[in-house]
Amino acid sequence: MKVLVTGGAGFIGSCFIRLALGKDAGFEILNLDKLTYAGNLENLTEVIANPRYRFVRGDIADGALVYETMSEFRPDAIVHFAAESHVDRSILSPAPVFETNLRGTFTLLEAARTHSTARFLHVSTDEVYGSIEPPAEAAEEFPLQPSSPYSASKAGSDLLALSYWKTYRTPVVVTRASNNYGPYQFPEKLIPLMISNAMDNKPVPVYGDGQQIRDWLYVEDHCEAILAVLAKGRDGEIYNVGGSRSLPNIDVVRAILREFGRPDTLIQHVTDRPGHDRRYALSSAKLIRETGWQAKMNFEEGLRATVRWYRENTGWVERVRSGEYLAWYERNYDNRGLVSSA
Repeated sequence: MKVLVTGGAGFIGSCFIRLALGKDAGFEILNLDKLTYAGNLENLTEVIANPRYRFVRGDIADGALVYETMSEFRPDAIVHFAAESHVDRSILSPAPVFETNLRGTFTLLEAARTHSTARFLHVSTDEVYGSIEPPAEAAEEFPLQPSSPYSASKAGSDLLALSYWKTYRTPVVVTRASNNYGPYQFPEKLIPLMISNAMDNKPVPVYGDGQQIRDWLYVEDHCEAILAVLAKGRDGEIYNVGGSRSLPNIDVVRAILREFGRPDTLIQHVTDRPGHDRRYALSSAKLIRETGWQAKMNFEEGLRATVRWYRENTGWVERVRSGEYLAWYERNYDNRGLVSSA
C-alpha cells in the first residue's frame, strides 16, 4: 500500500510512520509536511534511509504542490494528520488554524477526489464534542460543540471530509482521538511540559484548579487504531479512539512530580485559559466492535515509559526548546537527494 501521510514530522504522524514501516513491509510512505513549529524531522531519524520512505516539504494548502505530489506518487490512501493543533496558539492567533485545518483539508480532499484515491483517513480530535457532563461519554453521533478556534476548525474539517463522501462518494473515514501522550511530543503540551520542568526542578504551571478531566491515550495505541481503521473501517464512518483512562490534570501533574521525586510545592496555579473545556470523555465501543482494536498501554506504565524517554533524550528536548531542531532539516537533508520540494 502506498500511503501519503500529511504532517508526518509531528508527534503522532511520526509515530504512525515509524510503526507502519516497522510492522508491514508492504507500506510505502510519502511524508508531506510544512515543518512548522511542531514538525521535527529528527523524530524520523530511524526511517530516513528506508527505501520505502520519502519526504516532501510543503504546505497542504498549496494546491499545485498537492496535485503534483499526488500525480507523481499515486497513493492508495491518504492519512491526514497535518493540523495546527495547539489550543493556546489558536486562541492567540486563530488565522493559521483555519488556513491549515480547513483550507488544507479541502485541498487534500479535492486532490483525493480528482485522483480517485481509495481511502482518505482524516485524523481528528475529541475536542470537537466540547465539554461533556459526567457520566456521559461521547459516541460518534454525539453533537459537536467546539469551544476554541482549534476545535471549531477541526469540527469544520470533519464535516467537510464527510460531505465529500455524501456528495462525491470520496471514500472518507474520520477518527477522533482523546489526549495523546508519549515520546517525541512537543513540549507545549501538558505531559511533556510538566516532565521538562520537573526534570529541571522548575515550577510546573497548572491552569485554574487543575480539575479539568482528560482521557489519556498512549500514542502507539492511537497509531495502531489508525492502522486498524485504515484496513477495516467503513467509508463515511466516524471512529472514536479513547484510552479509557480519565484523570484530572492535577493528578497527572502530581504523578509526574512523583516520578522525579519532586514536591507538590512546584505546582503553580495560573489563570485558566478562555473557554477551557472541563471534561472530555469518549466511547470507543464502535472501533472495538468493528476492528477488534484495544488500547494496550495502561496509563501508569505509559507515563513511566514517557518519563524514561525524556530522561534519556535530553538533547532532543534542549534542541526543541532552543529552536535548534529547526536547523536539523538543513543539516540532515542537504545534498542527500531524499527531499522533494516545490
